[in-house]
Amino acid sequence: MALGFLDLNGTQRIPDKGMTINNQPTVHRARFGNGFEQRVETGINSLAQDLNITFQDREKAEADAITSFFESKVGVDSFELTIPYGGDGTSGTETTTERVIKVVCISWSTVYSYDNFYTVNATFKRVYE
Repeated sequence: MALGFLDLNGTQRIPDKGMTINNQPTVHRARFGNGFEQRVETGINSLAQDLNITFQDREKAEADAITSFFESKVGVDSFELTIPYGGDGTSGTETTTERVIKVVCISWSTVYSYDNFYTVNATFKRVYE
């Protein structure tokens, strides 16, 4: 399985290296006197994740296909994204595998790089469906 996602034409779109995944657990906290605190996760899917992804210096046709895909989803319809998923961390030799998650594209921008090349930056939000 390759990293990235399939666009409207079934073409695999592979982002550049350097993807950023921001994690924010949602937790209910009850604070008591003397600094005592109790915590419990909120719901069954309590880890909010935002992913920042870049498709740098792509030809105009590819950049247009990527943004057309995002426009077709209008930030509502989810799609599958394959991301790298690190090893277990228990041995000195970590192996990187892949994981498929569902996301929505909540924002994107296109930057003219040079000649016929453009850069597309996108922010995805992981969804649990």
